[in-house]
Amino acid sequence: MVAYVFDSVALKYDLMNDIMSAGLHRLWKDRFVSKLNVFPGMKHIDMAGGTGDVAFRVFDKIKRNKTPMHHHHDDLQEQTQIYICDINPNMLNVGKKRAMERGIGEDESLSWLEEDAEALRFGDNSIDSYTIAFGIRNVTHMDKALAEAYRVLKPGGRFLCLELTRVKIPVFKELYDLFSFTVIPAVGKLVTGDQDSYQYLIESIRRFPPQETFASMIAEAGFKKVEYENILGGVVAIHSGLKL
Repeated sequence: MVAYVFDSVALKYDLMNDIMSAGLHRLWKDRFVSKLNVFPGMKHIDMAGGTGDVAFRVFDKIKRNKTPMHHHHDDLQEQTQIYICDINPNMLNVGKKRAMERGIGEDESLSWLEEDAEALRFGDNSIDSYTIAFGIRNVTHMDKALAEAYRVLKPGGRFLCLELTRVKIPVFKELYDLFSFTVIPAVGKLVTGDQDSYQYLIESIRRFPPQETFASMIAEAGFKKVEYENILGGVVAIHSGLKL
Protein backbone atom coordinates (compact mmCIF):
# COMPACT_ATOMS: atom_id res chain seq x y z
CA MET A 1 0.00 0.00 0.00
CA VAL A 2 2.72 2.48 0.99
CA ALA A 3 4.64 2.09 -2.27
CA TYR A 4 1.48 2.70 -4.25
CA VAL A 5 0.54 5.74 -2.19
CA PHE A 6 3.86 7.38 -2.83
CA ASP A 7 4.00 6.48 -6.51
CA SER A 8 0.81 8.35 -7.16
CA VAL A 9 1.78 11.25 -4.97
CA ALA A 10 5.50 11.71 -5.68
CA LEU A 11 5.38 14.56 -8.15
CA LYS A 12 2.82 16.68 -6.36
CA TYR A 13 4.31 15.76 -3.00
CA ASP A 14 5.69 19.18 -2.09
CA LEU A 15 2.74 21.18 -3.20
CA MET A 16 0.59 18.92 -1.11
CA ASN A 17 2.94 19.22 1.88
CA ASP A 18 2.61 22.97 1.65
CA ILE A 19 -1.16 22.74 1.67
CA MET A 20 -1.27 20.16 4.47
CA SER A 21 1.02 22.16 6.71
CA ALA A 22 0.18 25.67 5.48
CA GLY A 23 3.78 25.97 4.28
CA LEU A 24 5.11 25.18 7.74
CA HIS A 25 6.82 21.89 6.81
CA ARG A 26 9.72 23.95 5.44
CA LEU A 27 10.24 25.66 8.80
CA TRP A 28 9.89 22.34 10.63
CA LYS A 29 12.58 20.80 8.42
CA ASP A 30 14.85 23.80 9.04
CA ARG A 31 14.39 23.36 12.78
CA PHE A 32 14.99 19.61 12.43
CA VAL A 33 18.28 20.00 10.58
CA SER A 34 19.40 22.75 12.98
CA LYS A 35 19.56 20.05 15.68
CA LEU A 36 22.09 18.06 13.68
CA ASN A 37 25.83 18.44 14.29
CA VAL A 38 27.50 18.36 10.91
CA PHE A 39 31.13 18.30 9.80
CA PRO A 40 32.95 17.81 6.50
CA GLY A 41 33.67 14.15 5.88
CA MET A 42 30.66 12.90 7.80
CA LYS A 43 28.54 9.96 6.67
CA HIS A 44 24.84 10.69 6.98
CA ILE A 45 21.70 8.70 6.17
CA ASP A 46 18.47 10.48 5.42
CA MET A 47 15.88 7.72 5.40
CA ALA A 48 12.57 8.06 3.51
CA GLY A 49 14.17 11.21 2.12
CA GLY A 50 13.57 10.61 -1.57
CA THR A 51 12.60 14.15 -2.51
CA GLY A 52 15.88 15.48 -1.10
CA ASP A 53 14.18 18.02 1.16
CA VAL A 54 16.17 17.15 4.27
CA ALA A 55 19.32 16.02 2.46
CA PHE A 56 19.75 19.35 0.65
CA ARG A 57 19.50 21.15 3.98
CA VAL A 58 22.16 18.88 5.48
CA PHE A 59 24.33 19.36 2.38
CA ASP A 60 24.06 23.17 2.59
CA LYS A 61 24.78 23.13 6.30
CA ILE A 62 27.97 21.07 5.80
CA LYS A 63 29.06 23.48 3.05
CA ARG A 64 28.51 26.46 5.39
CA ASN A 65 30.43 24.73 8.18
CA LYS A 66 33.55 24.21 6.12
CA THR A 67 36.55 25.94 7.62
CA PRO A 68 38.22 28.64 5.48
CA MET A 69 41.42 26.53 5.46
CA HIS A 70 39.82 24.16 2.95
CA HIS A 71 40.27 25.83 -0.38
CA HIS A 72 39.87 22.64 -2.36
CA HIS A 73 36.40 22.19 -3.76
CA ASP A 74 36.97 18.43 -3.89
CA ASP A 75 37.41 17.95 -0.15
CA LEU A 76 33.69 17.91 0.46
CA GLN A 77 33.02 15.51 -2.40
CA GLU A 78 35.82 13.14 -1.49
CA GLN A 79 34.81 12.58 2.10
CA THR A 80 31.30 13.68 2.92
CA GLN A 81 28.61 11.16 2.07
CA ILE A 82 24.92 11.92 2.35
CA TYR A 83 22.96 8.77 1.61
CA ILE A 84 19.44 9.61 0.53
CA CYS A 85 17.52 6.42 1.12
CA ASP A 86 13.97 5.65 0.07
CA ILE A 87 12.05 2.44 -0.58
CA ASN A 88 10.34 4.19 -3.47
CA PRO A 89 12.32 4.81 -6.69
CA ASN A 90 9.80 7.41 -7.88
CA MET A 91 10.48 9.57 -4.84
CA LEU A 92 14.23 9.22 -5.46
CA ASN A 93 13.73 10.34 -9.05
CA VAL A 94 11.94 13.46 -7.85
CA GLY A 95 14.94 14.19 -5.60
CA LYS A 96 17.53 13.52 -8.31
CA LYS A 97 15.69 15.85 -10.66
CA ARG A 98 15.72 18.53 -7.96
CA ALA A 99 19.43 18.03 -7.34
CA MET A 100 19.98 18.66 -11.07
CA GLU A 101 17.90 21.84 -10.85
CA ARG A 102 20.05 22.97 -7.92
CA GLY A 103 23.20 22.31 -9.89
CA ILE A 104 24.35 19.53 -7.55
CA GLY A 105 23.09 16.58 -9.59
CA GLU A 106 26.60 15.34 -10.26
CA ASP A 107 27.83 15.93 -6.73
CA GLU A 108 29.59 12.84 -5.47
CA SER A 109 28.72 13.47 -1.86
CA LEU A 110 25.04 12.72 -2.62
CA SER A 111 24.08 9.07 -3.11
CA TRP A 112 20.50 8.13 -4.02
CA LEU A 113 19.73 4.63 -2.79
CA GLU A 114 16.70 2.39 -2.86
CA GLU A 115 16.74 1.09 0.70
CA ASP A 116 14.35 -0.55 3.12
CA ALA A 117 14.44 1.07 6.59
CA GLU A 118 13.96 -2.37 8.16
CA ALA A 119 16.95 -3.94 6.38
CA LEU A 120 19.64 -1.39 5.57
CA ARG A 121 22.58 -2.41 3.39
CA PHE A 122 25.13 -0.53 5.51
CA GLY A 123 27.76 -1.97 7.81
CA ASP A 124 27.52 -1.83 11.60
CA ASN A 125 28.88 1.36 13.21
CA SER A 126 29.46 3.03 9.85
CA ILE A 127 27.26 6.15 9.95
CA ASP A 128 27.64 9.43 11.88
CA SER A 129 24.00 10.48 11.91
CA TYR A 130 20.59 9.29 10.76
CA THR A 131 17.53 11.43 10.04
CA ILE A 132 14.02 10.42 9.08
CA ALA A 133 11.36 13.08 8.42
CA PHE A 134 7.71 12.19 7.91
CA GLY A 135 8.69 8.62 7.10
CA ILE A 136 8.72 6.40 10.14
CA ARG A 137 4.96 6.13 10.51
CA ASN A 138 4.88 4.47 7.07
CA VAL A 139 7.35 1.78 8.09
CA THR A 140 5.62 -1.54 8.77
CA HIS A 141 7.73 -2.52 11.78
CA MET A 142 8.95 0.62 13.50
CA ASP A 143 10.97 -1.34 16.04
CA LYS A 144 12.96 -2.99 13.22
CA ALA A 145 13.66 0.37 11.60
CA LEU A 146 14.85 1.79 14.94
CA ALA A 147 17.04 -1.26 15.56
CA GLU A 148 18.57 -0.83 12.10
CA ALA A 149 19.24 2.86 12.70
CA TYR A 150 20.96 1.91 15.96
CA ARG A 151 23.00 -0.83 14.27
CA VAL A 152 24.43 1.33 11.48
CA LEU A 153 25.24 4.35 13.65
CA LYS A 154 28.72 4.74 15.10
CA PRO A 155 29.05 5.19 18.86
CA GLY A 156 28.30 8.87 19.43
CA GLY A 157 25.96 8.82 16.43
CA ARG A 158 22.68 10.70 16.50
CA PHE A 159 19.20 9.53 15.53
CA LEU A 160 16.69 12.30 14.69
CA CYS A 161 13.08 11.82 13.70
CA LEU A 162 10.58 14.47 12.60
CA GLU A 163 7.02 13.21 12.54
CA LEU A 164 3.42 14.35 12.54
CA THR A 165 2.11 13.35 15.94
CA ARG A 166 -0.80 13.69 18.33
CA VAL A 167 -2.08 17.15 19.08
CA LYS A 168 -2.44 17.74 22.81
CA ILE A 169 -4.30 21.06 23.02
CA PRO A 170 -8.09 20.31 23.32
CA VAL A 171 -9.86 22.84 21.09
CA PHE A 172 -6.99 22.88 18.63
CA LYS A 173 -7.11 19.09 18.46
CA GLU A 174 -10.76 19.08 17.34
CA LEU A 175 -10.07 21.68 14.65
CA TYR A 176 -6.96 19.86 13.50
CA ASP A 177 -8.83 16.55 13.24
CA LEU A 178 -11.59 18.18 11.25
CA PHE A 179 -9.03 19.81 8.95
CA SER A 180 -6.96 16.68 8.44
CA PHE A 181 -9.81 14.22 7.92
CA THR A 182 -12.02 16.38 5.70
CA VAL A 183 -10.11 19.27 4.19
CA ILE A 184 -6.80 17.58 3.41
CA PRO A 185 -8.17 14.52 1.54
CA ALA A 186 -10.46 16.81 -0.46
CA VAL A 187 -7.63 19.19 -1.38
CA GLY A 188 -5.42 16.17 -2.03
CA LYS A 189 -7.93 14.97 -4.59
CA LEU A 190 -7.93 18.38 -6.27
CA VAL A 191 -4.16 18.66 -6.41
CA THR A 192 -3.19 15.07 -7.19
CA GLY A 193 -6.45 13.54 -8.33
CA ASP A 194 -5.97 11.01 -5.57
CA GLN A 195 -8.01 11.24 -2.39
CA ASP A 196 -7.34 7.70 -1.14
CA SER A 197 -3.59 8.22 -0.83
CA TYR A 198 -4.03 11.21 1.42
CA GLN A 199 -6.75 9.52 3.41
CA TYR A 200 -4.21 6.75 4.02
CA LEU A 201 -1.54 9.23 5.09
CA ILE A 202 -3.84 10.98 7.52
CA GLU A 203 -4.96 7.70 9.03
CA SER A 204 -1.34 6.61 9.39
CA ILE A 205 -0.77 9.72 11.54
CA ARG A 206 -3.57 8.56 13.85
CA ARG A 207 -1.95 5.15 14.20
CA PHE A 208 1.40 6.66 15.13
CA PRO A 209 2.18 6.19 18.84
CA PRO A 210 2.02 9.18 21.20
CA GLN A 211 5.29 11.05 21.77
CA GLU A 212 6.10 9.34 25.11
CA THR A 213 5.47 5.88 23.68
CA PHE A 214 7.63 6.54 20.65
CA ALA A 215 10.39 7.91 22.91
CA SER A 216 10.36 4.67 24.88
CA MET A 217 10.53 2.65 21.63
CA ILE A 218 13.67 4.61 20.69
CA ALA A 219 15.15 3.82 24.11
CA GLU A 220 14.24 0.14 23.72
CA ALA A 221 16.24 0.08 20.49
CA GLY A 222 19.29 0.98 22.63
CA PHE A 223 19.44 4.76 22.29
CA LYS A 224 20.37 6.95 25.25
CA LYS A 225 19.48 10.58 26.11
CA VAL A 226 16.18 10.19 24.29
CA GLU A 227 14.17 13.40 24.17
CA TYR A 228 11.51 15.03 22.09
CA GLU A 229 10.30 18.51 21.28
CA ASN A 230 6.69 19.28 20.40
CA ILE A 231 6.14 21.93 17.75
CA LEU A 232 2.85 23.73 17.25
CA GLY A 233 1.16 22.01 20.18
CA GLY A 234 2.30 18.59 19.00
CA VAL A 235 1.19 18.65 15.37
CA VAL A 236 4.79 17.61 14.82
CA ALA A 237 7.48 16.38 17.17
CA ILE A 238 11.24 15.98 16.82
CA HIS A 239 12.59 12.92 18.64
CA SER A 240 16.28 12.47 19.24
CA GLY A 241 18.53 9.72 20.62
CA LEU A 242 22.25 9.00 20.89
CA LYS A 243 24.10 5.74 20.43
CA LEU A 244 26.72 5.74 23.18
